[in-house]
Amino acid sequence: MANHTNQRFNSFAEFYPYYLQEHSNDICRRLHYVGSLLVLSIFIYALSQRQWQLLWLMPLAGYGFAWVGHFVFEKNKPATFQYPLYSLLGDWVMLKDALTGRIRF
Repeated sequence: MANHTNQRFNSFAEFYPYYLQEHSNDICRRLHYVGSLLVLSIFIYALSQRQWQLLWLMPLAGYGFAWVGHFVFEKNKPATFQYPLYSLLGDWVMLKDALTGRIRF
């Protein structure tokens, strides 16, 4: 596992290449996509049905799939532990980039 504890990023644009490097394993990346799509599905369903108690499932779905990807397949520590906001944004940008063909799905 790479240690990036001393690395500092001044912007998301600086962070994102590092984020993609930490998601080089195809299965890890795809588990992130599944988690992110589940988060969106839970959010939309909870809002449309006014089932607010379901919203607590969002972090469980998003982080659960992502962390399995990191610990089992990528064999690294999730960046969210050190860079929580950039990592959250990175999840959504990576999903957008996959859906638009900018990076491999």
